[in-house]
Amino acid sequence: MHAPDSRRAPRARGTGTLTVEVCSDERAFADLGPAWRRLQDAGRRATPFQSHAWLHSWWLSYGRPGRLRLFLVRRGGDLLAAAPMMRTTAPLPALVPLGGGITDFNDVLLHEEAVEEAATALARALGDAARTALVDFGEVRPGSAVEEVYRRWRGPRRRLPDSACLELPPAPMGDLMARLPANRAQRVRNKLNKIGKLGISWQAVAPEETADSLRRMLELHRLQWEGRGVSPEHVRPRFAEHLVRSVVPMARTGEALVREYRLEGETVAVDLTLLSPRLAGVYLYGVHPRLRERKADVATMVLQAAAEQAAGGHSAALSLLRGDEPYKYRWRPETVVNERLLLARRRTAPLLAAALAEAAARSRAKALLRRRAQARAPQANENHRRADAG
Repeated sequence: MHAPDSRRAPRARGTGTLTVEVCSDERAFADLGPAWRRLQDAGRRATPFQSHAWLHSWWLSYGRPGRLRLFLVRRGGDLLAAAPMMRTTAPLPALVPLGGGITDFNDVLLHEEAVEEAATALARALGDAARTALVDFGEVRPGSAVEEVYRRWRGPRRRLPDSACLELPPAPMGDLMARLPANRAQRVRNKLNKIGKLGISWQAVAPEETADSLRRMLELHRLQWEGRGVSPEHVRPRFAEHLVRSVVPMARTGEALVREYRLEGETVAVDLTLLSPRLAGVYLYGVHPRLRERKADVATMVLQAAAEQAAGGHSAALSLLRGDEPYKYRWRPETVVNERLLLARRRTAPLLAAALAEAAARSRAKALLRRRAQARAPQANENHRRADAG
């Protein structure tokens, strides 16, 4: 998915000794960009959330001085593994991935031709750090590189389920509709016909126009959710700064795509899709209330554009990213559950036990909320049926 260039892939084979560095210098993190990108290209398991542009920008917006911990494995001058982490103290002393709550998938980077030695070295380096802190890797997508580290871990460890993600095959809209029951597929056709009759069109934005389009998207997102409980982070300046700073370079390298939707000469919607060989996923979109007033099904409109892009690209899945909102199930997606990997040493085993207890308490609370939601389900299902038939 990346634009071709003359970057040299790091050498994977050789007789040189591997070295491990724990970097806590923010300027050194900034300078790692080219080497990080070469490693990302050689890793093949990474999602766009592991790009240097995304992680370094996140650190600039959300990082705290003195907390940065980059675990880097090299042979000579070549970077063969990287774990982007930070130190936290609450609720427990822990090492957690960079990216926070706005990142859907966390991982490390491993050169695919040096997995055995690089993952072993990374596990040892993290093991040294785990003498004083729990290593807490949340939101790990199945098949991620960090599972290689988990397999080589010498010490207490546990896997827990994390967020549910829904995925579709990277297929055109017609193929996606063929997966649906006939009556539901017909409703989708009606919605697509409505979008077509309104004359809504969309096109990808050039990289040099990405910054302005992202700002339009965030303003439309604010209007879209005005009075309806918008996610607080999405309207904060630090989020806007992070998104523009990270996505503009990602658009240049083919890791991000911004689309604008126009109606009667006006931009009425903008969406951001993140791209990698593993997946393509719509990360965020903003829609003018005018579209809903015209009874356009926004979710169907955005999915149609994303499906067209995914079908013509090289991603293995069209991801609906984190969250199991009911509208996503209309498309009969596959549920892929992220994992939380907890790694400790003998002296930090009590931290692991505390994390497991806290996770169990949260699970019980979620189950209670789910039962309450199910008790209200009959009316919600009727509202959903009416909306789906509209």
